[in-house]
Amino acid sequence: MLAKVKSFSLKGLDGVPIEVETDINNGMPSYEIVGLPDTAIKESRERVRSAIKNSGKKFPVTKIVINLAPADIKKEGASFDVAIALSILKASGELPKVDLTDFVILGELALDGQVRGVTGILPILISAKEKGFKKFIIPTENSNEASYIDGINIICVSTLNQAIDHLIGFSVLQPLNMKSYSCDKYNEKFSTDMSYVKGQATAKRALEVAVSGGHNILMVGPPGTGKTMLARCISTIMPDMSFEEALEVTKIHSVAGVLSEEGIVKERPFRKPHHTATTISLCGGGNKVIKPGEISLAHNGVLFLDELPEYNRSALEALRQPLEDNIISISRSGASVTFPANFMLCASMNPCPCGNYGSDKLVCTCSTSQIAKYRSKISGPLLDRIDIQVEVDSVKYDDLVSTCDEECSADVKVRVDRTRKIQKARFHNTQIFSNSNMSEKELQKYCRLSKECEALLKRSFESLNLSARARSRIIKVARTIADMDLSETIMPMHILEAISYRTFDKTV
Repeated sequence: MLAKVKSFSLKGLDGVPIEVETDINNGMPSYEIVGLPDTAIKESRERVRSAIKNSGKKFPVTKIVINLAPADIKKEGASFDVAIALSILKASGELPKVDLTDFVILGELALDGQVRGVTGILPILISAKEKGFKKFIIPTENSNEASYIDGINIICVSTLNQAIDHLIGFSVLQPLNMKSYSCDKYNEKFSTDMSYVKGQATAKRALEVAVSGGHNILMVGPPGTGKTMLARCISTIMPDMSFEEALEVTKIHSVAGVLSEEGIVKERPFRKPHHTATTISLCGGGNKVIKPGEISLAHNGVLFLDELPEYNRSALEALRQPLEDNIISISRSGASVTFPANFMLCASMNPCPCGNYGSDKLVCTCSTSQIAKYRSKISGPLLDRIDIQVEVDSVKYDDLVSTCDEECSADVKVRVDRTRKIQKARFHNTQIFSNSNMSEKELQKYCRLSKECEALLKRSFESLNLSARARSRIIKVARTIADMDLSETIMPMHILEAISYRTFDKTV
């Protein structure tokens, strides 16, 4: 007898429908799974056999052939276990009157019949819904993640018997209740705050400009000047995520298997990989299943690279494409996958190996060649893609012990939100969300410069030997500064401030 059950696989963030076909015929007892299954799927034979027996059902002792169609797509993971088990029970006559064709079934089986959660439920449900599927059976462990997708009927099960009882009508389960998205609970006090950073007015201003426009930023300064602390404050002034942004981030974290029990990511990611991170860990990849790396996990958030020159050169150069295109394409022998990577890069570094170059108090012990070698670890094309480069000077003792109140993150966030609202209205009905994402088309439309501004920009372009990309990024930063000042036009003072953030890379 033949039985067919629908399930889903993942290719990157896109769900691919898979049909589990089970054929049971007379013959020598055997149990084969075909259709390009990986090792985890091949091992499901023993998981499914034990789960069916320990659930009190009869496992057929005959010839069983299971095909995962289409046969030319490689299937990975244990998410087909429940679908395989139900298709075997259907084909063997244990579930004669049950119609499984309307359901998409997902879940891993334990030997005792328990249903375990799987990764990637959210992107699978979204893709399946777009393809017209309406009914789903998924593990209870994935219920929080699935509860934010409306318009579909989701049944959550903890055991194989629960799924069987629901399908035969013996104990009908209620569909999963949908949750409404709210990020209010994340507007709490962070462990860091801008008010804890003493002095550093220039760096704070640069940080506010960067966050307001989504610009990449590099902080350069001696050790102990507060670069890392400033970077950690970025999360406290970032605008709240919309539901659409939260879904995008959650899809990536779900596929990577790092999603929290909350089921959705409500706080903008702040990823800080160690400087020993490999190129694959940053970009993503894998031998069997292509998983997103730190670059994609930072989507709609911040990627913080502390001590930038200490990172592997090839890993840093891999940042160039996502910084330009907001996506990262990963190609392996078996597949090619594209993940979203629209993040704000925040990096920090010392001015030289000893860290004292340019200090008015400490003596630099590095030679000119050592400084040049140290700075050359960061290529010109990469620096060209960093919109804001700011020097963070040493803090005076009087500033550290000052009792004057520093501006808190909540006040800065109010201004950031106001500036982001201006950009949201400007780029309404487009795929652009901040000034940093503008193309040349938007630059010509929204960033017209006066003759005085063009003259300033021309002088800087020639004196600093700037590239065409650097010119565009200066204009984008100037547009953000103008938005912060509630100015419809870009003024000379906005251009001058933007130019002041592009001087470091010309000393490399």
